[in-house]
Amino acid sequence: MAIDPNFDNNREPVGEENGVTVWGPVDEPETLGIHGTHVAVDYDICIADGACLEGCPVDVFTWVDTPGHPKSEEKVEPTHEDQCIDCMLCVDVCPVDAIDVDGSRK
Repeated sequence: MAIDPNFDNNREPVGEENGVTVWGPVDEPETLGIHGTHVAVDYDICIADGACLEGCPVDVFTWVDTPGHPKSEEKVEPTHEDQCIDCMLCVDVCPVDAIDVDGSRK
Protein backbone atom coordinates (compact mmCIF):
# COMPACT_ATOMS: atom_id res chain seq x y z
CA MET A 1 0.00 0.00 0.00
CA ALA A 2 1.43 3.41 -1.01
CA ILE A 3 1.38 6.67 0.93
CA ASP A 4 -1.99 8.43 0.82
CA PRO A 5 -1.47 11.40 -1.54
CA ASN A 6 -4.32 13.20 0.24
CA PHE A 7 -2.99 12.63 3.76
CA ASP A 8 -3.15 16.36 4.52
CA ASN A 9 -6.94 16.18 4.06
CA ASN A 10 -7.41 12.71 5.57
CA ARG A 11 -5.21 13.00 8.67
CA GLU A 12 -4.60 15.48 11.45
CA PRO A 13 -1.23 16.92 12.43
CA VAL A 14 -0.37 15.48 15.85
CA GLY A 15 2.93 17.16 16.55
CA GLU A 16 6.38 17.94 15.30
CA GLU A 17 9.73 16.16 15.39
CA ASN A 18 12.96 17.93 14.47
CA GLY A 19 10.93 20.73 12.89
CA VAL A 20 8.95 18.30 10.72
CA THR A 21 5.16 18.02 10.99
CA VAL A 22 3.88 14.58 12.02
CA TRP A 23 0.47 13.47 10.74
CA GLY A 24 -1.34 10.86 12.84
CA PRO A 25 -2.31 8.47 14.00
CA VAL A 26 0.78 7.70 16.06
CA ASP A 27 1.06 4.85 18.55
CA GLU A 28 4.76 4.19 19.09
CA PRO A 29 6.61 2.10 18.29
CA GLU A 30 4.32 0.31 15.79
CA THR A 31 2.47 3.27 14.25
CA LEU A 32 4.54 6.36 13.48
CA GLY A 33 2.38 8.26 10.98
CA ILE A 34 3.50 10.45 8.10
CA HIS A 35 6.39 12.86 8.59
CA GLY A 36 6.66 16.01 6.49
CA THR A 37 4.22 18.06 4.46
CA HIS A 38 5.73 19.15 1.13
CA VAL A 39 7.96 16.07 1.17
CA ALA A 40 6.06 13.43 3.12
CA VAL A 41 7.34 10.02 4.23
CA ASP A 42 4.93 7.39 5.53
CA TYR A 43 6.97 5.91 8.36
CA ASP A 44 4.59 2.98 8.63
CA ILE A 45 5.57 1.61 5.22
CA CYS A 46 9.14 2.98 4.89
CA ILE A 47 11.68 0.13 4.86
CA ALA A 48 14.70 2.46 5.08
CA ASP A 49 16.61 1.19 2.07
CA GLY A 50 18.15 4.68 1.75
CA ALA A 51 17.67 5.16 -1.99
CA CYS A 52 15.90 8.49 -1.47
CA LEU A 53 18.60 9.78 0.88
CA GLU A 54 21.42 8.72 -1.43
CA GLY A 55 19.76 10.02 -4.59
CA CYS A 56 18.43 13.37 -3.40
CA PRO A 57 20.45 16.13 -5.12
CA VAL A 58 19.71 18.72 -2.39
CA ASP A 59 20.00 16.55 0.77
CA VAL A 60 16.38 16.78 1.94
CA PHE A 61 16.62 13.60 4.04
CA THR A 62 18.43 12.56 7.23
CA TRP A 63 18.37 9.28 9.17
CA VAL A 64 16.38 9.08 12.40
CA ASP A 65 16.10 6.14 14.79
CA THR A 66 12.74 4.38 15.12
CA PRO A 67 13.46 1.57 17.58
CA GLY A 68 10.85 -1.15 17.72
CA HIS A 69 9.11 -0.32 14.43
CA PRO A 70 8.25 -3.57 12.62
CA LYS A 71 9.42 -2.36 9.15
CA SER A 72 12.80 -0.89 10.18
CA GLU A 73 14.69 0.50 13.17
CA GLU A 74 15.42 3.76 11.32
CA LYS A 75 13.65 5.97 8.82
CA VAL A 76 14.49 8.79 6.44
CA GLU A 77 13.12 12.07 7.68
CA PRO A 78 12.50 15.00 5.32
CA THR A 79 14.39 17.27 7.71
CA HIS A 80 15.18 19.81 4.99
CA GLU A 81 11.97 19.59 2.97
CA ASP A 82 12.11 23.35 2.37
CA GLN A 83 15.16 22.69 0.14
CA CYS A 84 13.22 20.30 -2.13
CA ILE A 85 13.39 21.18 -5.85
CA ASP A 86 10.48 18.89 -6.80
CA CYS A 87 12.66 16.64 -8.97
CA MET A 88 10.63 13.61 -7.76
CA LEU A 89 13.69 11.35 -7.66
CA CYS A 90 12.84 10.20 -4.13
CA VAL A 91 9.33 9.26 -5.23
CA ASP A 92 10.68 7.37 -8.24
CA VAL A 93 13.30 5.35 -6.32
CA CYS A 94 11.25 4.40 -3.26
CA PRO A 95 10.58 0.66 -3.59
CA VAL A 96 7.47 0.77 -1.38
CA ASP A 97 5.96 4.12 -2.51
CA ALA A 98 6.35 5.63 0.96
CA ILE A 99 7.11 9.17 -0.29
CA ASP A 100 4.91 11.90 -1.73
CA VAL A 101 6.09 15.29 -3.00
CA ASP A 102 3.42 17.88 -3.68
CA GLY A 103 4.30 21.40 -4.81
CA SER A 104 0.89 22.70 -3.75
CA ARG A 105 1.76 21.86 -0.11
CA LYS A 106 4.87 24.08 0.01
